[in-house]
Amino acid sequence: MAARTTWRRVVLATAVLAVAALPGCAGDDRARMAATAGTPPVSQPATGTAPATGTPPAPQPSAAGLVVKAATSDYGEMLFDQSGQAMYLFDLETGGVPQCYDACADEWPPVLTDGSPVATGAVRAELLAVTPRTDGTRQVSYAGHPLYYYVNEGKNEVLCHNVTSFGGVWRVVTPSGAAA
Repeated sequence: MAARTTWRRVVLATAVLAVAALPGCAGDDRARMAATAGTPPVSQPATGTAPATGTPPAPQPSAAGLVVKAATSDYGEMLFDQSGQAMYLFDLETGGVPQCYDACADEWPPVLTDGSPVATGAVRAELLAVTPRTDGTRQVSYAGHPLYYYVNEGKNEVLCHNVTSFGGVWRVVTPSGAAA
């Protein structure tokens, strides 16, 4: 009987650790609630897209200028880069000045470009711009909002809309430039 009880404890402890290690938004209550319930968080992939790979975005600048497109998601039409990586704004940032650095930028990498960003589809070219970061890189902005990726999202995946993290709320961006 003691061996059976020990076995159950080992299985339960392993399951709890596995769920706790799942990637998710730092401030995402759905992920925390799922972890305590013993089930993984549910992702919300963009409609009509392939499943996510779970690979974090590569915040590498593009010499030709990053292409920004609009695609349909569970939150309506929103901004993605040309590879299908979702883009977010941080509601604490005003005046187009990035405030997300260090640990924040590790979790929410800035959308960087070397060239001028390029609008396609419903994305409005006049709302695209770049803003300098303190390290000299150039961050893409839209309607005055510096743009970010979420590090634990795969392509065509939207996990972190309306999530509180690093003192502010992260939201996906619509082609009009407003938060969804």
